Amino acid sequence: MPTTHVKRAFKYRFYPTDAQAAELSRTFGCVRKVYNMALAARTEAWTRLERINYNQTSAMLTAWKKTEELAYLNEVSSVPLQQVLRHLQTAFANFFGKRAQYPRFKSRKKSRRSAEYTTSAFKCRDGKLTLAKMKDPLAIVWSRPLPEGAQPSTVTVSQDSAGRWFVSLLCEDPTVKALPPVSAAVGIDVGLTHLATLSTGEKITNLRHERRDRARLALAQRRLAKKDKGDGANRAKARRKVAKIHARIADRRRDHLHKLTTRLVRENQTLVIEDLTVRNMVKNRRLARAISDAAWTEFRTLLEYKAQWYGRTVVAVDRWFPSSRLCSNCGALAGRLPLNVRTWTCDGCGVTHDRDANAAQTLLAAGLAVTACGAGVRPQRRTPGGQSAVKQETPRREP
Repeated sequence: MPTTHVKRAFKYRFYPTDAQAAELSRTFGCVRKVYNMALAARTEAWTRLERINYNQTSAMLTAWKKTEELAYLNEVSSVPLQQVLRHLQTAFANFFGKRAQYPRFKSRKKSRRSAEYTTSAFKCRDGKLTLAKMKDPLAIVWSRPLPEGAQPSTVTVSQDSAGRWFVSLLCEDPTVKALPPVSAAVGIDVGLTHLATLSTGEKITNLRHERRDRARLALAQRRLAKKDKGDGANRAKARRKVAKIHARIADRRRDHLHKLTTRLVRENQTLVIEDLTVRNMVKNRRLARAISDAAWTEFRTLLEYKAQWYGRTVVAVDRWFPSSRLCSNCGALAGRLPLNVRTWTCDGCGVTHDRDANAAQTLLAAGLAVTACGAGVRPQRRTPGGQSAVKQETPRREP
């Protein structure tokens, strides 16, 4: 099989010394300051119908460093400051290309604390990583080895809201290869009672990670709410307690989704999913928490990039396709089926269907039709192209 050269980020946790933590915190602050100042300059120019590019903001950074007020920018490595200007340039390119909204300012309390280093600002040798402006290497927990012979092109250091430190090494991974072709294909219907129901009849349990820790989270949030804003140390301790519970929930959810999507991609050549608009579905107050806990968007994202890596195909069927109401046996279309109806009997052939299993089977049939006739699909997160291979159902308004 041909080798697919992909760039992968290998993320590890590390434990900095007090001096390293202070240096990194100072770098995070400078990165945020430079980003906000450059964004303000570009926004002001935008109001004058002018455009400022990366080279101009880089010249501004040089001038800022020479002022007495911003002389502290010289105390940290210049590479993360230049990188954040490149990130801002990318954000504006996405905005002008109508792929994203207008860039927003970084908040000291809410924005992600991170800094990116290129090869000129770090040294990675013999399993030791040393960043610019630091004498000692970082104490990294190497939970898995890097690919043999791989050299990081960029290193991103970050700290999450729970106070944990992470380093992400971007490498080209030559070990990613297309898997041998298989004849299996599967339809996947995501849900809340079961995270996913496959066309084979298998049902993947929804572990409900957030619900399992809901009592602990609610207690921690109540304790945080009782802390006065002037009580700095105790309030910060209570806030970190809440953040640690959220991090535990997210880590367990992500681990489960990685294992599930890897298994599905390895076992099947074609994977058919439904193009759900999760952004609109979470507006339902009754289901928003459960939908967010299921993480359908992350599930689809993992499926798509792993399928691309390993030579598999993911087909997204149009969201108006009546997968639950279409009989997988005879093709008859049933009437309106409320969400509380989990089984129904077809009037045409008399077969009793499990709602989710039937939906997975009809999705598989529609997806195979897409691959057979060569029609395009219309994922919500991509530019529309081609004609949908399935007939769209006009959405009905509730009386």
